[in-house]
Amino acid sequence: MTGCSDHDIEKGRLLFAGPIRFDRGVAALDGLPPPAPVEIAFAGRSNVGKSSLINALTGRRDLARASNTPGRTRELNYFMLAGDRLAMVDMPGYGYAKAEKRLVERWQKLVRDYLRGRVNLRRVFVLIDARHGVKPVDEDTLSLLDESAVAYQAVLTKADKISAAAREAALASTRERLRKHPAAYPDIALTSAESGLGIPELRAEIAQLL
Repeated sequence: MTGCSDHDIEKGRLLFAGPIRFDRGVAALDGLPPPAPVEIAFAGRSNVGKSSLINALTGRRDLARASNTPGRTRELNYFMLAGDRLAMVDMPGYGYAKAEKRLVERWQKLVRDYLRGRVNLRRVFVLIDARHGVKPVDEDTLSLLDESAVAYQAVLTKADKISAAAREAALASTRERLRKHPAAYPDIALTSAESGLGIPELRAEIAQLL
């Protein structure tokens, strides 16, 4: 990401240094909380590292439950911060083929209805494994976001697992894939929950939404 000053970085640090709480897990739309002034969400393939990224952003080891079992997040998990002015949503991972078909269909419907009906949803951060790039199942989600007119931003995860040259190639490839998606935000975040790469800049990006 570009354009983050020291002041922006500090604002992001302070945002995530404050109180953060798990609010609820939402399995159906009637369980959604009252709209916060700003809502953001994190989407991605199963095991792309959503829970690890959320934990890295917040500096809390176990705020979001990470698991080696794909498909563990089956609800919209809400976290509140900034005095409840910001809601952060961990969405169910997609693309896990071994889940029961009925459950997969239910998750997909929940996500579609949520995206199309949440007017205060300012941005969805779509996580993509930097080692593998944009997969067909990611394309399906990007197209759904386009159709829902929801602004989104790509976040490359696990960047510590590849070389500097491979990171640049992943950025270029992802940027090219996003050109045909009208709702995609132009900047791409390059991150590692393990090493902390890109975490201060992503915090600053989120803080600017407030």
